[in-house]
Order: sequence, then C-alpha cells, then structure tokens
Amino acid sequence: MPAAPVLGGEFIRSEQRIVMAATATPSPSALRVGVLTETEEGEHRVALDPGAVAKLVKAGRTVHIESGAGEAASFTDEAYTTAGATIQTRASILKHSQVIAVVRTPDDKLVAALTKDQAVVGLLNPLNRPDMIRELTKRGVTTIAFEFVPRTLSRAQSMDALSSQSSAAGYRAAIVAAYVFGRYLPMMITASGTATPAKVIVIGAGVAGLQAIATARRLGAVVTGYDIRDASRQEVESLGAKFLTSSVAKGSAAGGYARVMTDNEKATQQKELDDALADFDVIITTAKVPGHAPPELVSAATLKTLRAGSVCIDLGSSSLGGNVAGSAEGKTTVTKGGVTLVGGGELAADLPASASQMYARNVVAVLDSLAPEGEIVIDPTDEVHQGIVVGHDGEVTNAAMRKVLKLDALPDATKVSAPTADAPKADAPASNAPTSSVPDDTTKKAA
Repeated sequence: MPAAPVLGGEFIRSEQRIVMAATATPSPSALRVGVLTETEEGEHRVALDPGAVAKLVKAGRTVHIESGAGEAASFTDEAYTTAGATIQTRASILKHSQVIAVVRTPDDKLVAALTKDQAVVGLLNPLNRPDMIRELTKRGVTTIAFEFVPRTLSRAQSMDALSSQSSAAGYRAAIVAAYVFGRYLPMMITASGTATPAKVIVIGAGVAGLQAIATARRLGAVVTGYDIRDASRQEVESLGAKFLTSSVAKGSAAGGYARVMTDNEKATQQKELDDALADFDVIITTAKVPGHAPPELVSAATLKTLRAGSVCIDLGSSSLGGNVAGSAEGKTTVTKGGVTLVGGGELAADLPASASQMYARNVVAVLDSLAPEGEIVIDPTDEVHQGIVVGHDGEVTNAAMRKVLKLDALPDATKVSAPTADAPKADAPASNAPTSSVPDDTTKKAA
C-alpha cells in the first residue's frame, strides 16, 4: 500500500479598535504575507496555492513563498512567481513577513523565530497546545486560529477551514476504504457470478461524515449514516443512505454540536452501536472533540466481532488517541482477527492539491476580514475577530483559551495598540521559493 493513504471564545468589548499596523504609513501594498514549507511528517498541503496568491497580489498584498513549499501539492515555484509571488529563503520570509500563514501547528523552531508585531494564522490546535499559545503571546505574536471561527455566522463560512479540510478528509476516507478493502465496493454482475455490494457505515453526520457517505455511495456501496442527533436524518437520507440513530434522548446541543450524554445514555447508545457494527464491512469514524482525546467508538471487543477483511478508517485519530481501539495516527495496522485499521486524523493531507486550494481560500478570507485596507485591524466588537484572534499585543484575548490557561477574565476595556515602527523591506526575490459520546466533526453540512 502506498505511503500517502496511510497515513470560540469572547473578546473584550470596546468601542476602540486594536491596530497592528503594517507600516507607519499604511498602504494597500504594505501587508506582507509569508508561506513556509510545512514541516510536519506526512503533511503535503501548503497554506496558499497560486490562485490564492494571485487574489492577494491583486488586492495589493505582497506574498513571499519559501522555495519548494508547494511541491508536495503539485504547485511549482514557477506557478507562484507567475501568480505574482516572490520566492525567498525561509530565513528571509521569517525576517520580513508580517503574517505567516501555516497549515499545521507551528513547530518549536518556528515559534522561536516569530517576533513581536508578527502574526501567524492557521490550524494552530490551540486547545491542545496551550503552552505554545502562551509562548507566542508572551513574545508579542498575534495568533489567529481557524479552530475558533464562529461557524454559525454566515459571513464567517468562507473562513471555515475546519469544514473545508473535513470535506477533503471525508472524501479521501471513502477512497482509502475502497483501496484497502479487498473486495468490490459496488455490486458487480459478471459472467463468473455476482458480487454483493459492501456495507459501509459512517459514524458522525457532519461535513466529513456526509462527504464520506456521498463518496461511498458514488462508489456503489450500501451506506448507512449514524448520528445521535435525529436532526441529521434528512441530510443522510438525501444522499441516498440509510440513517441509524440511538434510542436514547436526542443528542443535539446549542449550535448543532452533539451534546454531553449521561453515563446511562452513553452505555445504552454504545451497546446499540456495538451490536450494529458487526454487520458492516467498512466503518468510517469522524468524531473529534477540540481540546480533548477523541471518544472511543469502536472498542477492542467490537473489533473482534467484525469479519476478517473489514476496514476501519479513523478520522478522529490523533496523538491523544482515536475513535477505534488500536488505531494509530498516520499508520495502517491489521488486528489478529484480520481487520485493517487506518489512522486518518489528517487524511486531508493526502488530497494536497484540492485541500490546499480550499484552505488557501480560507486564509484569503481571514486576511480580507482582518486587513481590508492593507493593515491588520483587530476589532474587538466584531464577532468573527472575537473568535479567531486568540492572542494579541501580549495578551490572550480569546475567552475559551483564557479558561484553558486558567487566566482571569479580561476587564471591560482594553488599550489600543500603538502602531509599530516601519518594518524592514523584504529581500529582492530569488531568481526562481463540546463533548459527547459521538461528537460531530463540524456543524456545517457537506455540499
């Protein structure tokens, strides 16, 4: 098997605006955005694709790309320069960019390299990396996390990187399942006889789950969608899949997330799910809980009841654990009973071109919101800014993050940051650079 498939809070309210100026005399061309090669093992995405670069340049931004940053996603340095970016060294980009756009959580070297009055935007995994947020904030770096996008606001949907990457992961999960499964997914009628279609169950009917359902259906499998929220029935059935839910109380909470269940409800729900899973050939799980270990939905005991040759794709897999007992992030393993487990918590990285293109649009949308006039302007009265800006001007400003860090609530007013001094000009371009038994992966639905 190839390596690729294996793999918000509340801001302080004030009538004033917090400004991190790009230069002492702001101009449309002032904001300099840098993109680095991702260093996480197995990560093939890049924060900006050439199409997004062209939009930023047209809007007056300056974009610097580290040489080779887009190669794993099939974006060449030439494509970036054609779009208007300059190719530079990593050191130069870190020295001269005011905004660093990343896909994954910054590593220790990047954290140490960022300085006061710079900003970093990306999937920062803040709830699981509070010490990193504390350090970046202490250093005066503005941290902007996609995880805190207020996803119920329609104007924030273009910034919803969790949804865009969940969509890619859900699609990829079904493709990987078909690749790993040793039988046909669709019904096949041949001169040698008829092959029955595979039975697929997708646990969690959020963006990733619905995309997995839709893709598995297109591949010809008999698909069932499972969710403790009965409200998900319409979405699942609209895709031509069967819907399965628990007999316990409705599982929805505010905002569409799956709610916390009582211990008795959890036991009843899990027993019903365990009994149902034994009848399926492919199980795709999508449950993630920000800031916590993912819930185990397929136990070791349940795995023993599955037929040899069955496949489990665990989109909830992480360094903290997974939805499937024994799954390991980025790895494919086979149980003694012959069940294949794929840890796919970052499976979107195995669809790098499309995932990067969608992610880049999210980055552009955030920059358009925070820097409409060529400078980063953080408005503490704006609901979107209240969520996505985690730390600024030496202060953790996101209420959820402050709670994790055990910080007191902010006062009712805050100072307006003084504009920064002129930043040095960039080098000339190189010649060619909520918790629940089954939480939802997202509140939005797949297209």
